[in-house]
Amino acid sequence: MNANLDVVPMQEWINTDGKPLIIAGPCSAETEEQVLETANRIKAEGYAHIMRAGVWKPRTRPGSFEGMGEPALKWLVEAKKQTGLPLAIEVATPEHIELALKYGVDVLWIGARTTVNPFNVQDLADALKGVDIPVLVKNPVNPDLALWVGAFERLQGAGIKKLGAIHRGFSNAQETKYRNSPMWQMAVEMKRLFPQLPIIGDPSHMAGKRALLMELSQRILDLNYDGMIIETHRDPDAAWSDASQQLTPEALGTMLRELEVRHANYGAEFTDELAAMRAKIDNIDRELMEVLAARMAIVEKLGEYKRDNNVAVLQLDRWKQVHADRAKQASGLGLYPEFVEELFKLVHLESIRKQTEVMSSTVA
Repeated sequence: MNANLDVVPMQEWINTDGKPLIIAGPCSAETEEQVLETANRIKAEGYAHIMRAGVWKPRTRPGSFEGMGEPALKWLVEAKKQTGLPLAIEVATPEHIELALKYGVDVLWIGARTTVNPFNVQDLADALKGVDIPVLVKNPVNPDLALWVGAFERLQGAGIKKLGAIHRGFSNAQETKYRNSPMWQMAVEMKRLFPQLPIIGDPSHMAGKRALLMELSQRILDLNYDGMIIETHRDPDAAWSDASQQLTPEALGTMLRELEVRHANYGAEFTDELAAMRAKIDNIDRELMEVLAARMAIVEKLGEYKRDNNVAVLQLDRWKQVHADRAKQASGLGLYPEFVEELFKLVHLESIRKQTEVMSSTVA
């Protein structure tokens, strides 16, 4: 993918004293009392650099709580006055942007349901022309890296340079553990393409359940993300939206203090040992590719046999057997079954492609 972004470093628009950025606050601004109490309890814990809250809530079905709108902005302004914390909210229309700027919101983010629609993103980009404000973009609901990148390109075209990516996970019909499948490789690829672009993890929306927040947050830090955006509420079980994934400000503080922040770089004393281990990995990778090549050679012969005997390429019973057996073998080898399942999906797709190619060829 050929793309280039001119991004202002995060530390130029928010000072975190070298620590990971923490954006914390309730999923939704519900009442003035709830906003102010939550904000002051967050401030007392001392971990947040920015306060977040949902003002407009894009819900899947009508009739759900869709946010308090403009009145909530007044509560947030008061929360900022009392705590000194900058404010971040989600915007989905040019009218949202107009109101956010009117009330002095400091950071905007574009939600996953908006990122997925280039027309909506372009409308927001047009509304932001001439505005100097940080804009964070959540990954689209579906795992489409080009859509995510395209949103940044549209904002860049409007002159926005204070940009950041929020990795909140992706919809996956097969996922059972998480609300949104992390698909870490998508964020890693985004970082590879744009190393200067801040990546902020959203463990709340990945997890969907507060019991999973710790493991996901640690994984985010292990991957050297630039920060996290996490939902916290004064009384999570009574929250009007996403109650199961929110923590109290104090519980969030306890969790954050228990997390290990890894060193982004390593000293000279580690260089030789790392180089030796990486050389071993390089050798194993070569062996893996040789094994894959050998597998595909057999797949090609299989395709020829199916072609000569007029047998369909896709055999669902066989695929189901492979899917189940490989996941079981993975557990016995200490590998994550989910990883092996994803790996063999790719292998199977390539096998189908190879056999289809063979089937369409003529016998010499």
